[in-house]
Amino acid sequence: MTPAPGAPAAGHRHVPGFDDLDRDWLRNRAGVKWHRVDQTVLPAWVADMDYPIPRAVAEALHEAVTYGDLGYPDWPDGSPLRGLFAERMTSRYGWEAAPSRVREQTDLIQCLQLLLHLATSPGDAVAVQTPNYPPFLATLKTMRRPAVPVPMIQTDQGWRMDFAALADGVARHGCKVLLLVNPHNPTGRVMTRDELQEIAAVARRHDMLVISDEIHSELSHAPHQHIPFASLSPDAAARTVTITSATKAFNLAGLRCTVTHYGPDRLLATRDAQPPDLYGTVSTLGVIGTQAAWRHGDPWQKELLTVLDRNRHRVHDVLRERVPALRHWLPEATYLAWLDVRRLRLTEDPVQYVLRRGKVLLDGGEPFGPESGGYLRLNFATSARVLDEVLDGVVTALAPRQER
Repeated sequence: MTPAPGAPAAGHRHVPGFDDLDRDWLRNRAGVKWHRVDQTVLPAWVADMDYPIPRAVAEALHEAVTYGDLGYPDWPDGSPLRGLFAERMTSRYGWEAAPSRVREQTDLIQCLQLLLHLATSPGDAVAVQTPNYPPFLATLKTMRRPAVPVPMIQTDQGWRMDFAALADGVARHGCKVLLLVNPHNPTGRVMTRDELQEIAAVARRHDMLVISDEIHSELSHAPHQHIPFASLSPDAAARTVTITSATKAFNLAGLRCTVTHYGPDRLLATRDAQPPDLYGTVSTLGVIGTQAAWRHGDPWQKELLTVLDRNRHRVHDVLRERVPALRHWLPEATYLAWLDVRRLRLTEDPVQYVLRRGKVLLDGGEPFGPESGGYLRLNFATSARVLDEVLDGVVTALAPRQER
């Protein structure tokens, strides 16, 4: 097959297309996903895609390294990402973000820790959707900001946010901050405008800062459309810090480059009053790669979304047919499937159960929150062939439980 659109040109190593991936090529990569398992195990855990990066990104990075263009960057007014982020928000979502309010950081967790440090004190409560990205929950615990769970609840239509729990929890615990993850990891929900307006009303009523993680926004599957929280209203814009990156949508996690848009004037001033290098910043290569992705990577991303859409339906259809007691809703965004295996009554930890019987490594649910022990997260961002092998392993492990 021909390489995926935007994949780097072949050099001394073959660069496959989206569906040309094989185990040898994948195991030769440096990322953690394939290095944590032995040759007999298929990894479908950590949220890295198996695909090569866009050609435009590879060529931009190659040119910078080849010509030695790695000196101190000339960014007296911040990196070029500030204006580029604003342009992308306008073109994609109709949100008029201000470049002057954009700042760069190394990664998402660093952004969250900085914001909590500047805007809260130990003991201040933070409302957070559960289940949730484990490093977020770990950050709240380490920084002694009590997490007030806002459960995502299962309905006949899929996952929905428990708005009664949000209103009650915020009122009872006096939450200073709402940590919003939209699109949501791990359930894959994309919040509708009505849902976001309901969240915004609670935030306004209790004068909360909203930290909105929108890093999966460009991986929303049609017909679902991402809506930036800060775009809802002037009030929402003034109380929201939006965090995003090209890393998820273009498979660039190793570049360590994130942008943050500050709505609150006082918080931005407080942030800018800190020693400029205290919290670090992005690397030159991180900026170069992100620029290339946002300027030239959209054809690659369009093809990616087609592949991910096929894969999410494949996961849903296979598991519904072959392990019907397993509950799973088609994700509206991301490349992650959140699997409820509680009705299978497994005899040991679900991760170990599938690993031992099916030779597939998935993420366990317990780190995502105290009520998630009976869940598994499956990464389906791989080739059709590898995905079928992953699903065969999962079915081999779990299907016999149907007969009990």
